[in-house]
Amino acid sequence: MKISEIRQIPAAELSERINDEVAKYNQMLLNHSISPLENPAQIKEARRTIAKMKTVLREIELQK
Repeated sequence: MKISEIRQIPAAELSERINDEVAKYNQMLLNHSISPLENPAQIKEARRTIAKMKTVLREIELQK
C-alpha cells in the first residue's frame, strides 16, 4: 500500500486497519514458524505497511 493511499483514509478507520494489519502480521509470523511461507517477503512488506500506517496516524494526531 502506498503512502498516498494511506493518507486518504480517515483517522478512525486507519486505527482499525492498523489493528487488523497487526493481527494478520502476527498470524503470518505464527504460520511461518510452523511451516515456511511460500513468499517470506510478505512478512517484511506487512511490517513496512504497518509502519507507514502508524506514521500517517501520528502525523494526523500532531496536526490536531
